[in-house]
Amino acid sequence: MTYSGAVKVGGPADVHELPDLMISKVAVGPMDNNAYLLRCRATGEQLLIDAANDAETLLTLIGDDGIASVVTTHQHGDHWQALEAVVAATRARTYAGREDAEGIPVATDVPVDDGDTIRVGRVELTARHLVGHTPGSIALVYDDPHGHPHVFTGDCLFPGGVGNTWKDPKAFASLMDDVETKIFGTLPDETWVYPGHGNDTTLGAERPHLPEWRARGW
Repeated sequence: MTYSGAVKVGGPADVHELPDLMISKVAVGPMDNNAYLLRCRATGEQLLIDAANDAETLLTLIGDDGIASVVTTHQHGDHWQALEAVVAATRARTYAGREDAEGIPVATDVPVDDGDTIRVGRVELTARHLVGHTPGSIALVYDDPHGHPHVFTGDCLFPGGVGNTWKDPKAFASLMDDVETKIFGTLPDETWVYPGHGNDTTLGAERPHLPEWRARGW
């Protein structure tokens, strides 16, 4: 079936099958958070992005193969409600942006900086530090050698705008600058965007609106 990225809490996962990587997206919790399970097709190793809520659903998605690691995109509580239970069940390594690690109540095994590589099997993800929604938010970029890139943006980029900066002009300018420079400035229009809530998008769909976002201030 064709992947759409449209998922609902309590509903099935949607699976994006790439040549080297399988991406399973599921919605969990009262804030409709997205969690993403990445599976290296060559090795079977798995990585979870945001153990946001509903550990039972996430552990069912993970299955008997377990996960080697779990990445928390940022320190806001709706993105780590199930982290303790998932780590206890899987003994996964934990990753988070260095500046956000102290705000996550489960120890971060590997603090992440801009440009760091996180591996799942033979697949490499590149971390991009995006400052503004939180001090240590990270996005993960998978540059598919067989096609276009894919980026997991947490709460830093959504269809229709960047993440919430609570009417703080400095934080908004920082987030816009980082998103424009490190995401739109380095990746093509075909790049698929997997956000922390809601539906997916592409950079091409959002790029024309960057001046509008900056002008409106949110």
